[in-house]
Amino acid sequence: MKKTIYFFAVAALLAACSGPKGMVRIEPNGNTAEEDSVAYELIVFDAGFESWYMLQNAPARYRSQQYYEQWNRQYVSEWNNLATHPRRRSFFQPIMGYEPGVNYGFELNHKLFYYFQYVEQVLGIPILTNRPAGGIVAG
Repeated sequence: MKKTIYFFAVAALLAACSGPKGMVRIEPNGNTAEEDSVAYELIVFDAGFESWYMLQNAPARYRSQQYYEQWNRQYVSEWNNLATHPRRRSFFQPIMGYEPGVNYGFELNHKLFYYFQYVEQVLGIPILTNRPAGGIVAG
């Protein structure tokens, strides 16, 4: 009986620790000071990303918001496409909420772009065949 309880305890612990990787959600973060505008928040369910992102987040390497939006549209489209392939579903989950034409602001687009770089460079999971040129260090 003790072995059975131990087995279920270990299984529950593993299930709790192995949460879904590769999941990103974009959702409204409440109203800002202006009544008609909404701030958005990027939620990443990968514990290693935040520390990696802090090391990459250097204003000297910033690009324009349009640059990030252009790449994010391509990445989100391909990511969602990969999420529909049975062999890849274990990592890729559809990114909900990123819609072309919506102004998510610089910070969200920057962070989302860097999440895709993290997946490709740190986790070694290719998303796009034509990637942005240089500038991002994987360490």
